[in-house]
Amino acid sequence: MKKTLLVVCAIAMALSTIGCSKKNSKAAADPAPKDAVSALKARGAFVLGLDASFPPLGYTDDDGTIVGYDIDLAKEVSKRMGVAFKAQPIDWDAKEMELNTNKIDCIWNGFTITDERKEALAFTPAYLNNEQVLIVRADSGIKTLADMKGKIVGLQSGSSAQEAVEANKTFADALKETVYYKENVSALNDLDIGGIDGVVMDSVVGAYAIKTTGKNFVIVSEPLANEEYGIGFRKSEPELRDAVWKILKDMQADGTVANICSKWFSQDISVIK
Repeated sequence: MKKTLLVVCAIAMALSTIGCSKKNSKAAADPAPKDAVSALKARGAFVLGLDASFPPLGYTDDDGTIVGYDIDLAKEVSKRMGVAFKAQPIDWDAKEMELNTNKIDCIWNGFTITDERKEALAFTPAYLNNEQVLIVRADSGIKTLADMKGKIVGLQSGSSAQEAVEANKTFADALKETVYYKENVSALNDLDIGGIDGVVMDSVVGAYAIKTTGKNFVIVSEPLANEEYGIGFRKSEPELRDAVWKILKDMQADGTVANICSKWFSQDISVIK
């Protein structure tokens, strides 16, 4: 009887150990939160990918700090989500790879919404309107896009400016040459010294550059393309996109967006609805 009782107890203990082992193994195998918002909050930081030379939306100031309109918006979004904010400079040519390899949580830096990009990414609705425009030296005599025939234009590689030029075949075919730059600042510096005849870039950025640098530049009134800026997230994480967009709508409603607009543009140009 005693022997039988010992055997029963041993079996019970063994089964209990196996049950605990399975439970512990299951707990160890449980993945991180599947919901992208919960996963981000668990990480504790919202990482924004940007070209850090794109004023006034996102750029590095003289103190080495990344600042800008998009940065101020994203900082407030992060605060309301209860996480830290980090601005992560990236190679703009490799922006989608940076996102899809989880190095950043979104692309937010004057990022133009296109049909092709909407196929690859989860985009928010537009938060700003924009145009692709031609900037030239005021004394160049260039008044229209047609005046660029036989001349050299510069633009940022991998940007929507490149897409706008390539889509405008008449304009592109008439050019003598297209020079590609890593960022718009270098293109504008080349324009200033006469290395190129014009720069195609975002009107928001171009107007800010002319205002703040005092360079003798003008914007040709005829745009190459009309655009909208959105925020791009991984295609697999629409819930994170929706959470950020809801916060932005709340910020629009309570006047926070208008205040940030006034700081950078001296007026409210937001199109968040």
